[in-house]
Amino acid sequence: MTWRYKLVLFAVTFAFILVILRLFYWQVVRASDLSAMGQAQYGSTVKIMPERGNIETSDGFPIAASKISYLVFADPKQIPDKNLAVNSLTGLLNVDPSTLSAELSLDRYWVPLKDNVDIPTKQKIEGLNLPGIGFSQQYQRYYPEASMAAQLLGFVGKDAQGNDKGYFGLEGYYDRLLQGKEGVATQILDAFGRPILTRVNGTSGATDGDNLILNINRSIQFLVEKKLKEGIKKYGAVSGMVGIMDPKTGNILAMASYPNFDPRDYQNYSEDLYKNPFISDLYEPGSTFKPIVMSAALNENLITPQTTCPICSGPVPVGGYLIHTWDDKYFPNTTMIQVIQHSDNTGMVFVAQKLGVDRMISALNSFGIGSNTGIDLQGEVSSPLKPNDQWYPVDLATTGFGQGISVTPIELLDAIGAIANGGKRMEPHVVAAVQSPDGSVIKIAPKVVDQPISPQTAKVMTEIMVNAVNNGEAAWTRLKGYRIAGKTGTASIPIAGHYDPTQTIASFIGFAPADNPKFVMLVILNKPSAAIYGSETAAPIFFDIAKDLLAYYGIPPSQ
Repeated sequence: MTWRYKLVLFAVTFAFILVILRLFYWQVVRASDLSAMGQAQYGSTVKIMPERGNIETSDGFPIAASKISYLVFADPKQIPDKNLAVNSLTGLLNVDPSTLSAELSLDRYWVPLKDNVDIPTKQKIEGLNLPGIGFSQQYQRYYPEASMAAQLLGFVGKDAQGNDKGYFGLEGYYDRLLQGKEGVATQILDAFGRPILTRVNGTSGATDGDNLILNINRSIQFLVEKKLKEGIKKYGAVSGMVGIMDPKTGNILAMASYPNFDPRDYQNYSEDLYKNPFISDLYEPGSTFKPIVMSAALNENLITPQTTCPICSGPVPVGGYLIHTWDDKYFPNTTMIQVIQHSDNTGMVFVAQKLGVDRMISALNSFGIGSNTGIDLQGEVSSPLKPNDQWYPVDLATTGFGQGISVTPIELLDAIGAIANGGKRMEPHVVAAVQSPDGSVIKIAPKVVDQPISPQTAKVMTEIMVNAVNNGEAAWTRLKGYRIAGKTGTASIPIAGHYDPTQTIASFIGFAPADNPKFVMLVILNKPSAAIYGSETAAPIFFDIAKDLLAYYGIPPSQ
């Protein structure tokens, strides 16, 4: 083999090795980069937004839904007559002509012009046959019932990236389920890298959001909101709220507060109205709390319904304070039945002292006081109970009649629901079922979270509350012929270290029919001016709603 032959062979072999190494570099080392470059030359990826799931009431009415709308965009480089485009689109898009002209003058291939454009407007724009104008389908949230159940629903706004996001209520709590999963598609480009407006290929991964089917009944919700608004106006209250629950399942049948807002136009309302006060506002419940403390003492066999109160002949001194009754009337040797009937604060001090701090805290914990109920709404708060060693004698005494302790309305509703449900406390739920885009349904089963009292104690406490309705200070407004268990409440409002004697939170809580409860309901009025007492304001609203509810369920009088 001559040296020339060897040289040629070496050169060819060396060149072959260089080619192999180069191919390895491009096909293995830089493979992902080259793929991305090739894809960029062919097209660009765009997001395909899914349709947000609907929210429907138990009787089949959508109260939050999505409708198709369009994003109008332009390729300024493909628009030969920009003045014609500006003059043609300004009125249809309802935009400022100078702003539109500036956008169409940009040196870009894609410029968004207006989002949430409805179908009729899109069709009018298409009829103009303007080159360089395109459309991208999107979904717009709307609320067919306007402000009904606004705080319960929440609303859909934008996050920091400009994407739709649910805030407050159901929209916030179930946001991930409702929004679905966005997809990816490829926007086809021409040889110059410009997007072809009508070509989008390769959609993948998009999944529409799940639908929520509620326990909320549209007819009951409408009734409650109407009666609440009328009651607030009649009694001159600053605000008010009503919650109704099925005590046997924990299903929330209605939840309303006023004033409220319109989720379709939430930007024009105060942010203070966004939160749901039934789960987000703490207050001192006053006498509506008494059945909880009384049933705890009954359950521990510390008292019986006929136990008499030895300290109820006058104001009771506790820790340097004198505790009075709400009307400064006293009933010596009153029974526990009469303590609830007269809403006797001194009698409840006696009951609280019989319980003691340790048993009081244990009972309140079992009733769910001081912790979140677990309701499926965004924004629930709670005020934890103080540790045992931080309770003073006056704290124990005032807790007995619902002052000096803070709860949310949903905590109180759930706790009294346990009395209505034979002692079993249920986890409250607004959503009954989740329906996936393929039509399959997952039902949310009722959940027992605790049993603070026995069935026998619950039955005894129910009878005590029935007596309070029939013979107490709100007896004038009761529904004759029906056995309804209930309790009024008039709580003083703490201001700067003391209680305001002229302003109160008036309330009434109860359940019906007492022997087989269909619902438990709490009515709260904040600072009523026509009268400060729950028996004169909240109670009439309760029984007005209860009358229609019993008729709606077809429950006849039992007496």
